[in-house]
Formats: sequence, structure tokens, C-alpha cells
Amino acid sequence: MTVSAEKFTAQTLLDVQPLTPSLFSLRTTRDAGFRFRAGQFARLGVTRADGSTVWRAYSMVSSPFDEFLEFFSIVVPGGEFTSELSRLQAGDTLLVERQAFGYLTLDRFVDGRDLWLLSTGTGVAPFLSILQDFEVWERFERIILVYSVREARELAYQSLIAGLAQRDYLAEHAHKLQFIPTVTREHFPGALHGRITSLIESGELERVAGVELTAEHSRVMLCGNPQMIDDTRALLKQRCMNLSLTRRPGQVAVENYW
Repeated sequence: MTVSAEKFTAQTLLDVQPLTPSLFSLRTTRDAGFRFRAGQFARLGVTRADGSTVWRAYSMVSSPFDEFLEFFSIVVPGGEFTSELSRLQAGDTLLVERQAFGYLTLDRFVDGRDLWLLSTGTGVAPFLSILQDFEVWERFERIILVYSVREARELAYQSLIAGLAQRDYLAEHAHKLQFIPTVTREHFPGALHGRITSLIESGELERVAGVELTAEHSRVMLCGNPQMIDDTRALLKQRCMNLSLTRRPGQVAVENYW
């Protein structure tokens, strides 16, 4: 993928944080003209040793109102982009396209009482941005964040999630959020065990949340593993919950840029 120079800006890496041997977060400066809706993604570019540039899409973890941009990445063994990205250090340059993309935003829904945010792995990133934006707290009565990983050590951003309730601007709404971590390959205290789809099929996810998944009241956002997205969409369709489109409002919104 080639991008003309006027379509991107060069940003400086402020911080790179290893979270596990295969997961890391990175924070960059933000161009004053870069605007995005919570839940959208940016195309990031890394310049290789031979001078060529590799581009990939990454959802913003940061709020639309933060002065920096933050992203969450996994190191793919032998991956063309992540192997380059993971070598970067504070002070290095990261290219960011000027325009944000994506439809995994609250604009997808015209109504709804309960918002379910279902994610696997780094797919939690756009939901962290949404949760740091005030709009979601005003619009919904209940917000259920489900974060599924293989091993408990992969549950990133725990302090950010726990700290939402301490933010002054969210204080009166903090009771609306329920965080449900799930771990698939081991049992871990405080987390459910199993895939999101299995937990929906068994009814355990709704039981723990204390909220039913219904077409009338529930709005669902999905991000992460493409197989999870496809399988969960099929389960939700059985409950008459369909993809929300501009011409036909529905109950489900997805992002799949893999």
C-alpha cells in the first residue's frame, strides 16, 4: 500500500510499553488537525530499513479529546508490520494518515438501552476509546464490556478500566459499567472461562451481566477475531438482532480490518 505524502503526518513516539511478551501499547504525538470519533481507526505507517513504508490499520485507544494518540498491538511472529512496529522506541517516527476511518461508533445506533461491547484480544482498543468519551455514558443505561483473551496475563488496560469510575466527569454514571473478563485457556479468579460465543449459547454471559440480550433493548458492538465476529453475529441473528446499516438501523455494529 502506498500513500501520498500529503495524506499523512509524521508523529513522534512518546512511549512504548511492553504489556506481555507479545502485546504492547504505544503513544504518539497527535497532529492538531487529526479528528476522529471514538471507535474509529487510523492507518499507521512504519518506514523500513530499505526506505519503503508498511501500513496497517489500528483503532485508537485514546479519547478523541486526548492530546496524544494511543494504540494497542500484538506482535505477530514474522509479521511484516508488527515486527517493524515493535522495534520502535520513544523518539522514533510513526506515520499517521490524516483521515480516520471506521464505522464502529455510536453513530451506528439510533436507540437502545443496554450497550454490549464484545471484544477479543487487541479488539478491546476501540471500546476503551468509546468508554473514555462522555457520549456513551449519557446515551445508555447499562454498558457491558466483555474482554476475551486466551491467558489471563493478556488482559491489558486493567488500570484504565478500573479507573473510569474515578474520573470526575463520569462519577455520576460509573454505576452503569459492568466489566466481564473471559479467559479461554485457563481458569482465572474473577473471570469467566470460555469463548464469548459459548458463554452466549449457555446463557452464562447474560446471567453474570444480569441483563438479557434482546433486540428491543440491546445494542452490540463486536471487535476482534474475525471468527468470533462471524459466529457471534450468527448467534445474535437467531435473536432477530441484525447489522445496523445507514439505510436500515439495527442492533449490531462490527469492525473487521484484519
